[in-house]
Amino acid sequence: MSESIARPLTVVLLIDGLPGGGAEKVVLTLAAAMARAGHAVTLLSLRAVCEYPVPPGVRYLLVEDRERGPLRRVGEIGRRARALDAALAATFGDAPIDLAISNLPKTDRIVAASKRLKRAWMCLHCALEVGSLAGRSGLKRWIKHRQLLRTYSGRRLITVSAALQDDVRALGIAPARMVTIYNPFEFEAIRAQAAEACPIEGDFVLHVGRFNHQKRHDRLLEAFAQSRFGGRLVLLGSGGAAEVAPVRAQVEALGLADRVVFAGFQANPYPYMRAARALVLSSDYEGFGNVLVEALACGTPVVSTDCPSGPDEILTGPLATGLAELTPEALAAAIDRVLAAPPPIDPAALERFGVDHVTRQYLALAEPT
Repeated sequence: MSESIARPLTVVLLIDGLPGGGAEKVVLTLAAAMARAGHAVTLLSLRAVCEYPVPPGVRYLLVEDRERGPLRRVGEIGRRARALDAALAATFGDAPIDLAISNLPKTDRIVAASKRLKRAWMCLHCALEVGSLAGRSGLKRWIKHRQLLRTYSGRRLITVSAALQDDVRALGIAPARMVTIYNPFEFEAIRAQAAEACPIEGDFVLHVGRFNHQKRHDRLLEAFAQSRFGGRLVLLGSGGAAEVAPVRAQVEALGLADRVVFAGFQANPYPYMRAARALVLSSDYEGFGNVLVEALACGTPVVSTDCPSGPDEILTGPLATGLAELTPEALAAAIDRVLAAPPPIDPAALERFGVDHVTRQYLALAEPT
């Protein structure tokens, strides 16, 4: 990989904290791969939360907002952009940053106000329409839409699926440049971690994801109850009491208390993926759908709602049999279909998501000398 880059690059990857999540894993995977290739990589976090280890050879820089007053929201973006610029000046001086990549909407807004990062790329991990505008109407929607236009118009954008480009254009955003780069995966590492013992025995299907409305645990539980599968459903993921309580209540209401396992957040979910009969994704929307690729890498068939972006770009060919409309009935039928006749998984079809291939695409975005 490093042979395709003529010189070591200075790379800054920016993100609004590192809690357990898909975008965070993408950033850490890229950081590790770029550092291994000999580039100087700084992982810049805007919040003091880090549930993953920082990869070897990667500098971790925390630029946290310390304003705690009742008016902290007033002028927050400008204040935090100035703090970001000051931290970059202290760290790099006048030396150029060859490649800066912002991740997640709050970070993008701060980077858009930065004077140092005028040519940064912004990576969109989720559709802006559903991620930022859903549930808003009238003046609130107009204000948020204007905010999106200010943040992303005239900027250089990366989308993690091709469908996200349509979402950007539909909102009237006119980027200076826009490319699609799929998320990267360390397949050898995933398979090595998957070889560890799985704490769950017996037949089960698996869901991996945070407890929030996007993931639609309610649809998942209804589909599981309607399916012909007689084993258990294992839920991996973090969530507060307010998010988990309704799911537990629905489990009780459906009479599934002895068949649904709440296994919490797992730093290594891959033994669960390897041991599962299938992984099921029930989301209303995804930017990409990392867990689909991870499960396939573990040799496990997958079922997914055919939500607006991501899954249908992953589940192609025979794997498309696992796609379902966004209803419990369709998802239940897809579970039964895939369990009855698991589609073949061709490792070669996953190569486009391999970390070396994807990292080369990212490094090609660096400023020319």
